[in-house]
Amino acid sequence: MSDTDREGSGSRRRLSCLAVVVAALAVAAGGLVWLFQDELFHPFGDPRACEGSDAKLPGVISAGGVPIPSDASDIHYVTENGFAQVSFLTDRMPDYLHRAGLVPEGESLFDENYGGGYALGQGESELPEGLCGPALKGPAWSYNTTGAAGPGVNILVERSRVTDTTFRAPARVIASFDIP
Repeated sequence: MSDTDREGSGSRRRLSCLAVVVAALAVAAGGLVWLFQDELFHPFGDPRACEGSDAKLPGVISAGGVPIPSDASDIHYVTENGFAQVSFLTDRMPDYLHRAGLVPEGESLFDENYGGGYALGQGESELPEGLCGPALKGPAWSYNTTGAAGPGVNILVERSRVTDTTFRAPARVIASFDIP
């Protein structure tokens, strides 16, 4: 075998190895993209935004001008035509309801002058169309703004399954409001 034949055979072998490595890397990259596609392709690069959202919400989300509780977690939102729906978990709903002007300080959180039962029975759940993440579970209580949070704000909160006078801990909340 001549030196030229050996050189050609070595080049072919290196090209074959390179092709195998490139193919393996492409398969691995495709697998990673598929595995993490939800994290990679959120609208606006915001992992809180649900598919179909048409506007990005700020880092600190405010429903009607009042920031959601600072302990809020598992946050998801959908926006469409100047309207937002935000779902989150919190242990600080009483404080939020007072800050938002939905329930005056010193008043019962379950006074029907400020809110009312929501048509979602024990064990039933609801997730508004387009909103991603976990569903709100019944029983639930609804508040509509008449105070500082301004018009167009609705708050749904999970009530305790044991008593009608407390929220779950933590409670799933869905805040619906107009985007300024």
